[in-house]
Amino acid sequence: MNALRKHLFAGLLVWLPLVVTAWVLIWLINLFDTLYLAILNTLLEVSPDHWRQYVDYISHIHGLGVVLAVVVLITTGALVSNVVGRWFLSRWNELLERIPIVKTIYKSVKKVSDTLFSSNGNAFRQALLVQYPRQGVWTIAFQTGTPVPSLRPHLPDDCISVYVPTTPNPTSGFFLIMPRSDVIELSMSVDEALTHVISMGAVAADASPTPLPKKEKAS
Repeated sequence: MNALRKHLFAGLLVWLPLVVTAWVLIWLINLFDTLYLAILNTLLEVSPDHWRQYVDYISHIHGLGVVLAVVVLITTGALVSNVVGRWFLSRWNELLERIPIVKTIYKSVKKVSDTLFSSNGNAFRQALLVQYPRQGVWTIAFQTGTPVPSLRPHLPDDCISVYVPTTPNPTSGFFLIMPRSDVIELSMSVDEALTHVISMGAVAADASPTPLPKKEKAS
């Protein structure tokens, strides 16, 4: 019975990641295809009769929505990488920020995306080890930046902003402001640290032992 259980869990470890990956990919493909078909149906209503057969033909190509989404993203990125594109983007941002309700949602999402994906930002650039939720209990965290100027007069010197993710869903978590001396910088990459968090510690990530002296110094 123990051998059967061992083989069952071994097979589960092999197939579960594949099934989840396939499910996510299929869900994304169907999502983009749904949006793509909605756009095509709109085009069918306004397109000339001799175009409709071509539009109807490409509407049956499964997965084309993902391809078009990638093309749109790459094209948009290329356009906003020059001076003219950045000018139009700034005008577009100004327009959206003048619309009630829309501006609140748009500005919040834009700030988060700029922080996470900007090559100049500090978000999720450093894996940390911090004591949370109490002294003596350690967890993996990520440095997201430094406190805003309005908070600094009320904080100790040299504080950093830290994000402590939950497991197995790292998109939710806790935002903390901690003295830099209370955190340990890990040599593992952000991807390795996230994998360790998502797996609830089941998947080991390689980390250099160099942070250990910092731990002794902090204590």
